[in-house]
Amino acid sequence: MPLLYDGSLVHAEWGLEPGIVVPLLVLGAWYARGALVLRSRSTRAPRAPAVAAFTVGWTTLVVALVSPLHGLSEQLFSAHMVQHELLMALAAPLFVAARPGPAMLWALGPRSRLGVAQVLNSRTVRAGWSAISRPLTAWLIQGIVIWIWHVPMLFQATLHSDVAHAAQHTAFLGSAVLFWWSTAHCPRTARGLAIVYLFATAVHTGVLGALMAFARTPWYPDYGARVAAWGLSPLGDQQLAGLIMWIPASAAYLIAALATTHRWLRDSEREVLQRERAAFAPAIR
Repeated sequence: MPLLYDGSLVHAEWGLEPGIVVPLLVLGAWYARGALVLRSRSTRAPRAPAVAAFTVGWTTLVVALVSPLHGLSEQLFSAHMVQHELLMALAAPLFVAARPGPAMLWALGPRSRLGVAQVLNSRTVRAGWSAISRPLTAWLIQGIVIWIWHVPMLFQATLHSDVAHAAQHTAFLGSAVLFWWSTAHCPRTARGLAIVYLFATAVHTGVLGALMAFARTPWYPDYGARVAAWGLSPLGDQQLAGLIMWIPASAAYLIAALATTHRWLRDSEREVLQRERAAFAPAIR
């Protein structure tokens, strides 16, 4: 990602690294093809809200990984934090809401589609997915990923290695998709636990953000010389990043927890009404 220095001004341009742009284009084209195929051959075509969710999620990835924000993330820790929260707290839940699996599958040819479907429906894959997509397991995976990648040695490695940076983003996005999926599509009997894990995620990410915001020394000294060009101190940049993780990012999980609670109560009330109607039906007759 090129950063242009012009006197005392520093600004970033849109990046066109093939390793980022090509996968994003493939992902968008893959989904679009699958959605069109389903629309022409099946009554189960993606609905407008699902298509909108995928489109906004994909656009969020572009903003996080291709826009000038990506270049700024190599200069400012606070910009790096914004980038990560776009991946984990916005793009990931949007992709989960879109449920792009059927469209992605139907984008393949008949033989490939059948082969992939057989693999996905195999006992081994289904057992593995069932194990990692339980709310507790998914919560632990995402929590471990978040805390480990903020260890100074690993985080600073992303500033010097494209491979480490790509691994970090993949881990953040992948673990976030897994977590959001586990809370959104868990059985109704486990929905109460999903709410607990959403609140717990807001708490532990908020704690990590608060530790950054109130730290007296910079955790990532490799940003030191870079932030000076932007008129910030390394500690001030870190405090801003901590606030970003602490407040808006934690708020996303709290809002999701409240929405899940509302859905849980609404479904429970509906179930009670159905039971009451079934109980009184014989008496009415």
